[in-house]
Amino acid sequence: MAVKRFLETGKIVGTHGVRGEVRVDPWSDSPEFVKRLKHLYFDEGKVPVSLESSRVHKNQVLLKLKGVDTVEQADALRGKVLWLDREEVQLPEGTVFQQDLIGLRAVDGSTGTEYGTLEEVLPTGANDVYLIRGAGGKEYLFPAVAHMIQKIDTERGVIELLPIPGIFDNEGENA
Repeated sequence: MAVKRFLETGKIVGTHGVRGEVRVDPWSDSPEFVKRLKHLYFDEGKVPVSLESSRVHKNQVLLKLKGVDTVEQADALRGKVLWLDREEVQLPEGTVFQQDLIGLRAVDGSTGTEYGTLEEVLPTGANDVYLIRGAGGKEYLFPAVAHMIQKIDTERGVIELLPIPGIFDNEGENA
């Protein structure tokens, strides 16, 4: 499975103050993750962004970008997506980027039954939910909780699940 070097990490949604800070909605587990990044990029990783400072404010990240010194300059960046370089990020053991989950084949960790392809990660209040599309286009919602995920193997392109009865309508059993 091809791995993208640059990944979307958030979107500039507005300004903060009058000195050119931008407000970023982070697309990660926490705003602190984005705050710790030393380098960010625009245009799918093609244009580096120099950071002067970053801080967390109300579940957003406030960034001061080099060369952006007025509210007008900051406002001109509204709607732009920020990217990170995966080679510059050290994830904790056993953690993967959500974008690396998209396209994995979802299989039963005990029986090997294939359920479909993981197409989307849906954030909810308690835990994420995986949208898995099975044969014939049927959609399944699978709770992304640790005790129901046996293994994530991005190199093989597989996520091994331990579903409770009923999630996949017993698909694969004499279907």
